[in-house]
Amino acid sequence: MREARIIRKTKETDIKLSLNIDGADFLEIDSGIGFFDHMLTAVAVHGGFGLSLTCKGDLQVDGHHTCEDIGIVFGQALARCLNMDIGNAAAKGVRRYGDARIPMDETLAECVLDLSGRGLLVYDAPFAAGAKCTGSCGGFDLALCEEFFRAVAVSAGITLHLRVLYGRNGHHKAEALFKAFAHALAQAVTPAVGLLSTK
Repeated sequence: MREARIIRKTKETDIKLSLNIDGADFLEIDSGIGFFDHMLTAVAVHGGFGLSLTCKGDLQVDGHHTCEDIGIVFGQALARCLNMDIGNAAAKGVRRYGDARIPMDETLAECVLDLSGRGLLVYDAPFAAGAKCTGSCGGFDLALCEEFFRAVAVSAGITLHLRVLYGRNGHHKAEALFKAFAHALAQAVTPAVGLLSTK
């Protein structure tokens, strides 16, 4: 089984995370932010992953540190599951690439990723930081989606492209992005022979 457990404690967050990318034999998520729990649950369910997470963060400030640090820990756990050498080489023994387009009512989102060993996020969503259309769901600042995905990409060594093609409802846009990420990641971690690279 490809699984990992990470514990990370700072002045801002205290996180315990277990990830199993070979099966959804456990699912227990408590980030302290209800809407974010909903998004992380979507990743686990649609990716077919086992995920256990508890986080105590400085939510009296806002959700930024919680979302970013959970992204760091999720990315570290994923890299450990795949035995990746971050910054040096693509993941071995997996398909490496994944892509998915997911509709959510009026919204369409897509994710294309490469377990390249080189962490990079390209993010095009209308509630991104600095965009004209921002908002919140259940008190969750939707701009924090970008912070989570950037932390995952850098910590796991993923080249990650995420885009909302169109849509109106913020909840639908966020959920479509997280589900697209889950399906693309599930493809990429599918076992394969050797290293898919010409280097």
